This record gives sequence, structure tokens and C-alpha cells, in this order.
Amino acid sequence: MDRKYWVPALERADLILMAIARKPGEHKLTDLCEVTEINKSSMFSLLRTMETLNWVKRDEKEAYALGAGMAYLNTVFNESHKQNYNLVSQFLQASLESVRAVGETFQLSVLDRSEIIYLAKQEGPSLVKLASSPGMRFPAHATAMGKMMLALLPPEELDKRYPGKLLSRVTSRTVTDWQVFTAKLAEIRSSGHSVDFEEIIEGICCVAAPVTDASGRGVAAVSTSMLRHAYLDKQETALQEVTRLGKKLSLGIQSGASFTS
Repeated sequence: MDRKYWVPALERADLILMAIARKPGEHKLTDLCEVTEINKSSMFSLLRTMETLNWVKRDEKEAYALGAGMAYLNTVFNESHKQNYNLVSQFLQASLESVRAVGETFQLSVLDRSEIIYLAKQEGPSLVKLASSPGMRFPAHATAMGKMMLALLPPEELDKRYPGKLLSRVTSRTVTDWQVFTAKLAEIRSSGHSVDFEEIIEGICCVAAPVTDASGRGVAAVSTSMLRHAYLDKQETALQEVTRLGKKLSLGIQSGASFTS
């Protein structure tokens, strides 16, 4: 977009909403200033305006969460994206078999700019529960699902999502060098699967596969996550199951059919 028509206040509001969405009920005004690098005066005005519009709400501890206005917009958005509803429904059915086979949690997400948004999660029997739920966002470049979907983008579209070719470091294993990153995306595109080896959370590994439409365009991704030692034992089974699940969901999208596992 031409910066000539850019509205800085809207950009700041977006930064605030994303920060709140990632950690609802945890950030106070000063926390949001630190996270977004927005000065206190501007932050105060923006938060008060968004409170009035019901975009955010403030609790008794002065911490912020998304408000009813955002819930309404989410409802309208979901209504206009019914394919996601069908995909979630199919995932929740089909992933039961995958969870039984691997014994770990499976996730479904879509790509939004340079982040992934979790659409659904099927919990496994593991005592270790991941701090993830539908609606949560994570940087795409540090996740298996994100890298899988980024790998299927045309080069010009990838460049649009990372105009400065900057990749933030999340853990010590996160790839931040652009040339190394794009080389890995090429490997992922060739292999048809992606692995996150402690790149988003220390001690957690993840393997992902794409969900594609009839044209081969990546519309979503599925993954299974587990502790590092479990992944070393289960990686072959995990890859087989996540690939099978991705193909099954892809066929569902391409045929418009629903199914049970």
C-alpha cells in the first residue's frame, strides 16, 4: 500500500488490539506502551476511544481484553468465511483418529499476513497441555504451520508479507537470516511438510502439513506438537499422520464434502 494514504492512528490501534489479543487480561496501559512502543499520551487516548466503541474492555485490575465490538466483528467475519467453519468441523472429526495414532495434540491454523491464527485444536492425552487456543496468533516464520503456508506462497507474495525481510527471534533456535529462511521454505515446498524444532517454544517440537484447494493453493495447515523427547521417538508416525490428515482435509475442501473419521 502507498504510505501516502496511511493512517498512523489506525496502525497504532491495530498494534494495540493485536497485543491484547495475544495476552487477553494481562496488559495494563503501561504494559501496552512497552509492548507497542506507543507513548503514554497516545495510548491513553486510543484505549479510551476503543473502550467507548466496545473494541476493548478494562477489568477491575486495569488490564485490557477484547470487547463485545470485536466479538460482533468476529461473528460477521466468520459468517462471511463459512469455509473455515466447515474446515474446523471436518478437522475436529478427522483429527480424532490422528490423536489416537500419535497420542499428541493436533492443531489447525490459517495464515494472516505474517502470523498464523489457530482455528481449532484437538487435545491429546499428554499431561503437558500447550498454551494455545482458537483465535491465538503466532509469528508464522517460527512455527511449522506458518512455514508450511509461507512455503506455498509465490515469491512476490512472500516479499509483501516481509517487506523489510526482518524475522524476529522467538527462541534461540528461531531462524532469523532471510536467505537461510527462504532456503528452508524451498526445502519445505519440495518435501510437502514442515518441522518446528523448538523455534516457537523451547522444548516443544512440531510437524505440519498443508491443506490445499483444487488449484493447489494452501488454505490452511495442520500440525501435531509434543515435547522434544517425545518427538524424537514419534517423528515418523507424527509425519505420517499429519500428512494423512492434511490430505484428507484437502480432499474435503476440493470436493465440498463432509465426512467422519
